[in-house]
Amino acid sequence: MFTEHTLESAPPASRRAMESTIKHLGHLPPAVARLASSPQLLDGFLKLSAMFEQATLDPLAREVVIMVVATRNECHVCVEMHTGKLRALGADEELIAALRERRPVGDERLEAVRQFTLEALRTAGGVGDEELKAFFAHGYTEQNALEVVMGIGTYTMSTLANRLTRA
Repeated sequence: MFTEHTLESAPPASRRAMESTIKHLGHLPPAVARLASSPQLLDGFLKLSAMFEQATLDPLAREVVIMVVATRNECHVCVEMHTGKLRALGADEELIAALRERRPVGDERLEAVRQFTLEALRTAGGVGDEELKAFFAHGYTEQNALEVVMGIGTYTMSTLANRLTRA
């Protein structure tokens, strides 16, 4: 139902973001081609995603946040894309399988991120003091907690849009 745009068919305001994606990835993913129907959503997601990549959370922790949101929201394209990213980061197959299956991960620090993300989602950000203390006890900071919220927001937008457009 949603158009999988090319550079020629996309709204003019989406073309720069599409060209940037092609330059960065070497191709235009179908999800980006479909999100191009809304230049504002496409541009907003790409900017937020790039900002999240610069967060102080380490790359594996960021991917844990993304996978929690992607699996919770059943965005299969996101799960596949970020499984690939986890592999590129050198994540072991057990970590990847646990995240895909929505079960605890073996690494205590990454499990703390997973639990904190789930709690932030469950409580709509109303995370209790004990859960915050548990997150901080693993060396995470207030900034990291807010970055988790940023990741949740960014990838909630992405997963919902990808599901809506059948990406």
